[in-house]
Amino acid sequence: MDYIDFIMNMAVRFDGVVKEFSGVRVLHGVSFDLAPGRTVGLLGENGAGKSTLMKILAGYEEASGGSLSIDGTLRHFAGSREAEAAGIVLIHQEFNLAEDLTIAQNIYLGHEKRKRFGLLDDAAMRAGAAQVLAQVGLARDPDTPVRELIVAEKQRVEIAKALARQARLLIMDEPTATLTPGETEALFALMSRLKADGVTIVYISHKLDEVERVTDEVVVMRDGRFVARRPTADLSRHQMASLMVGRELADLYPAKDPAPDAGIAPLLKVQGLDVPGWAEQIGFELRPGEILGFAGLVGAGRTELARLIYGADSRTSGEVFLQGKRLSIHRPEDSINSGVVYLTEDRKHLGLFLDLTVRENVNVSVLWRDARMGGILNLKSGKRRAAEAIRALGIRVAADVVPVGSLSGGNQQKVLLSRLLETKPKVLILDEPTRGVDIGAKVEIYNLMNRLTAEGAGIIMISSELPELLGMSDRVLVMHRGRVQTVLERGDATEERVVGAALGLDPTVRLKPETTGEGRLKPDTTTEDDPHPGGVAG
Repeated sequence: MDYIDFIMNMAVRFDGVVKEFSGVRVLHGVSFDLAPGRTVGLLGENGAGKSTLMKILAGYEEASGGSLSIDGTLRHFAGSREAEAAGIVLIHQEFNLAEDLTIAQNIYLGHEKRKRFGLLDDAAMRAGAAQVLAQVGLARDPDTPVRELIVAEKQRVEIAKALARQARLLIMDEPTATLTPGETEALFALMSRLKADGVTIVYISHKLDEVERVTDEVVVMRDGRFVARRPTADLSRHQMASLMVGRELADLYPAKDPAPDAGIAPLLKVQGLDVPGWAEQIGFELRPGEILGFAGLVGAGRTELARLIYGADSRTSGEVFLQGKRLSIHRPEDSINSGVVYLTEDRKHLGLFLDLTVRENVNVSVLWRDARMGGILNLKSGKRRAAEAIRALGIRVAADVVPVGSLSGGNQQKVLLSRLLETKPKVLILDEPTRGVDIGAKVEIYNLMNRLTAEGAGIIMISSELPELLGMSDRVLVMHRGRVQTVLERGDATEERVVGAALGLDPTVRLKPETTGEGRLKPDTTTEDDPHPGGVAG
C-alpha cells in the first residue's frame, strides 16, 4: 500500500434520514448503506437530494431527523472538520481552494503543522504536501500559488488535501465536469489506486458512461427518496436513466424538423472576426431554424468567439450581420437589444445572481420593459413573468421568492434560460447548456431548443460532449487553434471526422476505433498542436 500510513475500511449507514429547509422537506427518510472499499455511483436528477445527503455525511449540513452510523457507531458531525477527523472528505464541484495561497498552504489550511510555541512548521508542511502530491501524480512545487494551476491540477490538490487528512471515504461531486478526456482518464487511474488502497469513493455524476465504467454499484435517489441500489454491471445506462426520472425515457435526442435548406438566406452571418491569440478571421453563417454545433479542443477559441459576437469582449476586426443588417455591438446590452443572447458556461459566477430570488433573476433583463411613469417598476408584471417561466420550463421551486443559489444545478440553468427567453431572442448562443444537468432536465432543454428553432430562431450550441453535438446539431463547425477547421453537415458529421478536425487533421482521417467512454475516440495520430490528445473537450 502507498497510502501515508494505513487505511481502515469504512462502513456507512443512513437510517431514515430527513432534511428540511425552511419547512420544505428535501429528504424523506432515506435509508441505505455504503459498503467499505467500494466505488458507489450516486445517481438522481437535480434536486433528488444527492448533494444534501452527502453534505450531511461530510458535516456541512445537519439532518432534521434519522441517524447516521459509521462503522456501527451512531455519529453526528457538528461541522466538516469533525467529519474530516473521522476520515470523510467531500470534494465540491466548485473547488474549495484559496487562490492566493500556495499548494502546501491549501493542503494544510485549518490543519497546520506546528512546532514548539505554536509556530508554523513550513518545512514539515512542504514535505507532507510533496508526499501527497506524488501520490496523486501532480508534479508541482508545493510552494506554487494555486491561482497558477489549471482546473485538473486544482482537482488533484483537492484530492491531495483529502489524503493529508487520512481520508477513508471520498465524496466526488461531478468531478469531470470541467476536465478534458485526457484529464478524466488520469483521474480515473487515480481513483483506481485510491480504491486499491481501501478508500471508499462516492461518485456523483450525470455522465452515465463514466458511472458505468468506474463504479461497482449504483444508488439511485429521486425526489428526496431512496429508489434503488444495484450492481453497476446489472444496469444499462438506459435503465439507470429510467430509475432516475421514474419513467421510461424515449430517445435522448428528440426528433426535430429537417435541417434548413442550404440556399436559405442566413439569419446570422459572421465574417472576418479576429482577435490575436484567440480567433483568426472567423467566418460562418447560421440559418433560421438551425442548431449549429461548435466543437473543438480546450483552447480552440469557441467560448472566446461567442463572447466576441455577444460583445462581452472587444474585437479588433470583423463584422456581424443579423438578417442582412450589420450589427454595431460594443457591449452585451447592444447584443440583447439586437436579438442575440448568450448563455454562459459559468452560470454561477457569470450568469446568475445567486443571492437574488428566482423572480428577480428571471426579470433582471426585462423588468424595465413595462416600467411605468419613466421608471416605476411594475412588480406585478414581474411576478406574472416569473410564474409563467416556472410553469413553461418546469422549474422545481417551492416559491419564486426562493434564492436562486439554493436551487439544484438543472433548475438554476432553467432560470438562466428563462431570463434569455424573456428578451424574445432571434439568435441564442448556448455555451455548455447541459453541463451539470441531470438527464431528465437535458431532455427538457433539448425539447426547448427544438421548439425555438421550429419557431424560426437560430441556435449556436457549444458543447464538449460529442454525442450531444451529433445528436442535436444540423451542422457541426469544428474549431482548431482559433480558426474554423471545417463545417460538417448532419449526415457527414461523425465522431471520427469531428475529432480529427479538432486535432487539426483532415476530417476524413481514420482514427482508431478505441474509445475512452461514450463519444470519445482516441486519435490514431496526434500533432504537436494538440494539447490534450484523446478527444474533444471544452
